[in-house]
Amino acid sequence: MEAEYSLIGAYRPPVPNDRRPVLDDVDRKLLLVLQRDGRVSNAALAQEVGLAPSTVHTRVRRLVDTGVVRGFFADVDPAAVGRPLRAMISVTLRSTARHRIRQFVESVIDLPPVIDAYFLAGGDDYLLHIAAIDTDDLRHLVEYLSAREEVAGTNTSLVFEHVRGSAPL
Repeated sequence: MEAEYSLIGAYRPPVPNDRRPVLDDVDRKLLLVLQRDGRVSNAALAQEVGLAPSTVHTRVRRLVDTGVVRGFFADVDPAAVGRPLRAMISVTLRSTARHRIRQFVESVIDLPPVIDAYFLAGGDDYLLHIAAIDTDDLRHLVEYLSAREEVAGTNTSLVFEHVRGSAPL
């Protein structure tokens, strides 16, 4: 098993029993274009990477089927739909509630202000990405979280600006 290095990617040491699909430079180029514009036509995608449309279609289908591409979705601006206040809420669960971690995230992920929930290692257990209507909406969510039996504490940080980076390819 040898380490690999790609011109588009970075050094990756070998991982025993690695079940991830092997991606070549063409796959990575396809992913970069799709990340920029998930609605790009197959013909334009083929032209961009220099392959036949049928080959590109097969490769994109393989990327979807193997789970490399998890989906195509619209990136909706929360402010445009009435949720301009963005925040990150760190949640620490009580040590006695560790067996209820899955239950906790399932109960909060569908709350209207919650965009994403990240399960963490370190001092906090979850980081919730929030889009609230206003400070009252945010306060109501924090009070709801803090009142939950399994929650030991929360810490809220307001987001002034979100700049999307390129995903790690």
